[in-house]
Amino acid sequence: MKVKHSANKYLGEDLVDIQNLPDDRNIRIKKVGVKNIRYPITVRDKKNGIQHTVASVNMYVDLPQHFKGTHMSRFVEILNTYRGDIAIRNFSRILDDIKKTLDAKSAHLEIEFPYFIEKEAPVTHAKGLMEYICRFCGSSNEQEDFYVGIVVPVTTLCPCSKEISDYGAHNQRSIVTVNIRFKKFFWIEDIITLIEKSASCDVYSVLKRPDEKFVTEKAYDNPMFVEDIVREIASKLSMDDNITWFTVEAENFESIHNHSAYAFVEKSAETPDESL
Repeated sequence: MKVKHSANKYLGEDLVDIQNLPDDRNIRIKKVGVKNIRYPITVRDKKNGIQHTVASVNMYVDLPQHFKGTHMSRFVEILNTYRGDIAIRNFSRILDDIKKTLDAKSAHLEIEFPYFIEKEAPVTHAKGLMEYICRFCGSSNEQEDFYVGIVVPVTTLCPCSKEISDYGAHNQRSIVTVNIRFKKFFWIEDIITLIEKSASCDVYSVLKRPDEKFVTEKAYDNPMFVEDIVREIASKLSMDDNITWFTVEAENFESIHNHSAYAFVEKSAETPDESL
């Protein structure tokens, strides 16, 4: 005969809370929590109002040296509280709830998600969805910090190869990553456009033969080193008063070398433009 178990009977039991037991190793943990939670979110979309996507979420707190562990399930409970309303405007409130719920001095929240934009081919106007990786990252210690990261694929063509070759020039697909701190809201799409216009040519999901001819020739007419890309993007971002800090990094996946080419620049409010 099967014995039926009721979940209610366990609620009244005095269960030991191991996490709250003392630890005698006297080592503070800077970050402890949950990582890679797959979670549905909505983000603001310039064309359509909102966009539904699925994020990978990391949530952490600090752990004083006298506690054995933190309460992992509480992170997920907080995330469920903000279901359907995980947005930039709520980051500060979510971080405060993490600190209060887990009795922590610092909290960290990282959300990474694919963002899709319908993009037309340059000649035939064939439509396809382009994927861009975006990140919202926030932390709360004595002060709060928040930045947005955007990853954009582009095409580059080597100026040196074009200069020395009798037949064409080698090109490569590149990945540009921009992180931004800012004063007020901005559209993800605007930063993506800025990045794409700073490369030899865009990347598209759908290209017909007339489009391939166009993008190949456009890249050939606009050769750029990886150094050119980060400098061009940094120059444009520096002219935006809304942006208080940024980093720009580019990686070229070389077509004729067994390595990547890489460049990185950073600017803060204290860094003069000429020293970028």
